[in-house]
Amino acid sequence: MKRLLLIPVCFIALLVPVALLAGGGEGFNGVVRTIETRYHVHATRIPFLGLISFVAGKTAHYGVSNIHVAEFEEFSGPFDGEELNGLVESKLGPGWERVVRETSRNGDSQTLIFMRPEGSRMGMFVLDANGHDLDVVQVSVDPVHLAESVNRYDHHHHESVDADGNLPD
Repeated sequence: MKRLLLIPVCFIALLVPVALLAGGGEGFNGVVRTIETRYHVHATRIPFLGLISFVAGKTAHYGVSNIHVAEFEEFSGPFDGEELNGLVESKLGPGWERVVRETSRNGDSQTLIFMRPEGSRMGMFVLDANGHDLDVVQVSVDPVHLAESVNRYDHHHHESVDADGNLPD
C-alpha cells in the first residue's frame, strides 16, 4: 500500500518544479499569455514537453535543450507587425536581442527571431505568424554544434571555379 502512495507523491514532486519554472510574466510564457489575452486566442501546447526537454537536455551533451512550443491555430485577428514586435520585446525580458524581423509586403505574415547568451549556450526565440497560424518556439542551443550543422549544408557558391567547373584545391 505504501508503494502505491509513493507514485502520486513522486509525480507531484516532479510537477511542482516544472510549474514554478513555467510561471511568471516574462519569457516564453509571458509572451504566450499576452498573445492569448490580446488576440483572444488559445495556444496549443505539447503535454509534458518540459519534462521531455529536461531529459533530452541531460542525455544530449550538445544540441537542442530547454524546448518550449506553442501553436495558435485559427489566428484570425488582424495583427499589427509593430505591435506584435513590441509585445514580444516587452515580454521576453532582459538580455534578448532581435536578430531577424521579416514582414510580408501585405503584412499578413511576420517572423521574429531573438537570441541571447546563456552561458556556453545560446537561447533562441522564434515567432512565426503566417496566415491563420502563429507558432512560438524557444530553445537553447550549443552554438558550436549549430555552426557545424549549418556548415554541412554550405554549397560553396561563393568560391571561384576553374574553366572545367571544378573547385580549387
